[in-house]
Amino acid sequence: MTDFDTAWRERFGDGVEHGAGPSGQEWSRIEGFLTHRSCRRFADRPVDEALLEALLACAQSAPSKSDLQQYSIVVIDDPALRGAMQTWASFDEWIAKAPYFLVFCGDLRRQRRIAEMRGYDHRNDNLDTFMNTAVDAGIALATFVAAAEAAGLGCCPISVVRNHIGEACDLLGLPDGVYPVAGLALGWPEQTAGVSMRLPPGAVVHRNRYRDDDLPALVAEYDTARHAVQPIAPHKQRHPDKYGVAEVCHWSENTARQMSVPERAGFADFLRKRGFSLS
Repeated sequence: MTDFDTAWRERFGDGVEHGAGPSGQEWSRIEGFLTHRSCRRFADRPVDEALLEALLACAQSAPSKSDLQQYSIVVIDDPALRGAMQTWASFDEWIAKAPYFLVFCGDLRRQRRIAEMRGYDHRNDNLDTFMNTAVDAGIALATFVAAAEAAGLGCCPISVVRNHIGEACDLLGLPDGVYPVAGLALGWPEQTAGVSMRLPPGAVVHRNRYRDDDLPALVAEYDTARHAVQPIAPHKQRHPDKYGVAEVCHWSENTARQMSVPERAGFADFLRKRGFSLS
């Protein structure tokens, strides 16, 4: 078992201090969350169907807004279907190699049908409901990941399904009111991946009131610490055709580059066509 101090420093770097930390029993129960790592290399070993069923039950046990349960999970075990999705992102070859690929979807359709079954008009095809469906799907995905990792499995969420949202809906037979939020590769890890360093809690956690006056200093410290252990390779730099390839590319530079170019510009129009008014 990794001790708390080691796990903390792997996650935030040596320069970010912490308090006394949890007790031994408390730490043993939450260690897996702080030491979480994405898995992109999977062993050639099947995942037992009984375990998958239990993990899906864990996902369905996640909190849900007003108990509406506005999400669906599509489990993909057809190699040809996974291969078709993998072609959308050639660098993500592990999509096709993972024993399972799941797609977590926001689902407005089920509650529409339930309203119709009960003789009511469904009058919440709005932006708030869209947000609720997305959050429900995200919480279910996070709960699935936590359960899978506790069982020794590896996972990696992937948003590329929204880059090809029309094709994804067609391939998976998603009707109006249902849309993909994120995919998730699942399998037994082939090797132990590294921990991705995160922003210091001071940049993310706020007490009583939001404040970010110290953000520039915190980001600068984070950039330096992260670059020392996780330098961004030239081929991982965002939009080199627009900005070139930097000799040293820090996290904040790379994310700023990414956010400077519109992504998925047609997403809102697609959702409107699928039955969300977004009003």
